Amino acid sequence: MIHVTDDITLQDWELSESFSRSSGPGGQNVNKVSTAVELRFEAARSPHLTPAVKARLKRIAGRKWAQDGAITIRVEDTRSQARNREIAAERLAEMIRKALVAPKRRIPTKPTKGSQRRRMDTKTKRGQVKALRGRVTDD
Repeated sequence: MIHVTDDITLQDWELSESFSRSSGPGGQNVNKVSTAVELRFEAARSPHLTPAVKARLKRIAGRKWAQDGAITIRVEDTRSQARNREIAAERLAEMIRKALVAPKRRIPTKPTKGSQRRRMDTKTKRGQVKALRGRVTDD
């Protein structure tokens, strides 16, 4: 089980782990021990997440989101399999915590009359400067 927040705890049936040989640090140990962890979370089937949270999680996960609605996190940062498992669980929990925060709704605003006037004045002045750059004639 992975504890995400006070309300959300991911059950064991939602998670699956597989181990493989790592390309990370470890010297000759890399060739003998399967320290890389691949954590798979069945996000689309999770009863703890609302549809809005699942949609935000899909956007946050990006390429880690599979077609079947699962998130796959691969960690091979350390030489220890146990530490890699902890890192993978923490990354998943952090990703879900980010998805739980609903973005603030943007309130559209209008530019003030003064800012519109200043903008138009600078455009007029700039146009006058450019108009003076033409060919000089003998008048």
